[in-house]
Amino acid sequence: MKLFLASGILLAMATLSLRASEINVAALARDPNVARSTDWLAHNLPWITEQQIHLNEIPAPEFSEAERGAALRKLFDACALKTHVDAIGNVIGERIGSHPDDVILLAAHLDTVFPAGTDVRVKRNGSRLEAPGIADNGAGLAALVAISRALEEGHIRTGMTVIFAGDVGEEGEGNLRGIRALVETYKTRLRAVIAIDGAAIDYITTQGLASRRIEAVVTGPGGHSWSDFGAPNPITAISRGIVKFSAISVPDSPRTSFNFGIIEGGTSVNSIPNRAAVKVDLRSEDDAQLVRLEAALRDAIQTGANEEMGAQRGANQLEATFRSLGVRPSGKLAENSDLLAAITSVDAFLGNSSRRERSSTDANVPLSLGIPAIAIGGGGLGGGSHSLDEWYESTDRFVGLKRILLTTLLIARTAS
Repeated sequence: MKLFLASGILLAMATLSLRASEINVAALARDPNVARSTDWLAHNLPWITEQQIHLNEIPAPEFSEAERGAALRKLFDACALKTHVDAIGNVIGERIGSHPDDVILLAAHLDTVFPAGTDVRVKRNGSRLEAPGIADNGAGLAALVAISRALEEGHIRTGMTVIFAGDVGEEGEGNLRGIRALVETYKTRLRAVIAIDGAAIDYITTQGLASRRIEAVVTGPGGHSWSDFGAPNPITAISRGIVKFSAISVPDSPRTSFNFGIIEGGTSVNSIPNRAAVKVDLRSEDDAQLVRLEAALRDAIQTGANEEMGAQRGANQLEATFRSLGVRPSGKLAENSDLLAAITSVDAFLGNSSRRERSSTDANVPLSLGIPAIAIGGGGLGGGSHSLDEWYESTDRFVGLKRILLTTLLIARTAS
């Protein structure tokens, strides 16, 4: 197998055994064009940070990513990528390789967990940038822009086509719709996926964490708080169900979790509501535990409704219904994968200590289909993810960017 560089050098690549990969990382890093790309990254870190701030300050709640996507597309256009926006809003930039039937996809999600109206303006606090979404996934989007620009500045020509994508629907109820569409579009050509998510460089996500997201709804007749007192209350029924479910035991191994993330219902303080709903996130390292948790959740909510009806006067009834908000599949990167050998060898070359992790990211979808995929950070440090106190520091950003660049170039070789 070979990697084509613009200088005309052909870097021989036999099997990607760990030792062979380590040798090739060093040779790759010395290539003049690759060195030009990494030099550009090193000397333009402030510019990369400014793009991160610019993109982060454009709100992108789930299902409302279009404005941020338009800004990303302009940055892709400036990197000489062939750009377009697909039917569901993914922003795609293609860098055509000498073997266009082989594709490596670099993806970073556009959306955030924060609702419309959240103040996403970035505040500087010493070396820190503070804003909702600034690390997850402001850091990932900035890395996506930086790598696409670095390849152009280095005049690097790859064997595989490199696809850069700002994808929609990774957070919340998006159900990974963006990466699902991308995988479906490029599936027959797709050789590897690198999801860039967050900041840190000390992990490699090689396993997808399965999850189910469910909305439970209880409905009833409603009424006046005084004149209809004694009618069953959907909010009370939901509350009974939540308490019952929260008492169940979940194992430490396989690690399993649940979260009641949103609860809603009612129209006024002096009205018995006719509807109450709760949205629940279930996660586990074992699919069987998810099946058990979902069954227990349904049973708990129905029991809560039954208990509420039994405790009140009259014959008014409550009805419990359930709706799936999304199912995230699991999967695992093969131990003999070229992609795993490449990222491991790049970390060894950079002296970067990293661990393997299981998580819920865009990598879940390709992994579930047997397509080699990992999720890694874009470089820097971050904290407070999914909170209003989220922060980012650019320490080690260059190492993170070089890590992505070299791993991409090791994989983006011609077909054998």
